[in-house]
Amino acid sequence: MIDPSKLLANIPDSLRDPLIEEYRGICSAYSEGRWKLASLDAGRFCEVAYTIIHGAVSGTFAAAPQKPRNFLAACQAMENMVPVPVGDRSLRILIPRLLPALYEVRNNRNVGHVGGDVVANKMDSSFVREAAAWVVAELVRITHGVSTSDAQDAVDALVERANPLVWEVDGIKRVLSAGVKISDEVLLLLYSTPGWTKTSDLKVWAHNNANINRVLAGLFGKRLIEVRTDKAMITPLGVKFVETKLLKSS
Repeated sequence: MIDPSKLLANIPDSLRDPLIEEYRGICSAYSEGRWKLASLDAGRFCEVAYTIIHGAVSGTFAAAPQKPRNFLAACQAMENMVPVPVGDRSLRILIPRLLPALYEVRNNRNVGHVGGDVVANKMDSSFVREAAAWVVAELVRITHGVSTSDAQDAVDALVERANPLVWEVDGIKRVLSAGVKISDEVLLLLYSTPGWTKTSDLKVWAHNNANINRVLAGLFGKRLIEVRTDKAMITPLGVKFVETKLLKSS
């Protein structure tokens, strides 16, 4: 998987960092049930994403995110710009056609301005989160030349899951719930860590690490984690187990 710190490294930091920050803000607000805030962040996300794809297509990136006077018209104009050799259709057509819809949620669904036809809600926020994730994943796919699956994994690794039972200090994580069994402790540690986690780190983080390899094998057998020679990652089934069994009982 692509190292999250190197994601979209060919895009100027002045644009890359705001894009990732706004995307993380959308995901964080959504996970906390703050529907208005999740949708509100969509406006800034769209402006940063527009600036990036405009720079990618034109060949010159702006020094900072820009807000077009007429966002819809600016996105539509992208279709007539000189095409780029890689990811042409996504950059000039697919992403520019999606961004105005995201922008519309922010502006006219009682989020950024009063008087919208609906109150801020989970349905709109779900669309915002998924659409933003797709835009970032497409940018990753195009700029890194990877598959859609690898691009999605890289984007998923950008967002840390909130976990009240795990505390981190000086790069070391600890599960603060006393008496938790080692298999659940490993799941909580993996849940709190985006992407792959080194087995060597788990051995340091876990309080009872004598049989860590056996524990990993058992969780792998239950399809709760994916394991490689020296690393492990929680699966969607493992995420569901943590959220429904471990966090709800805490």
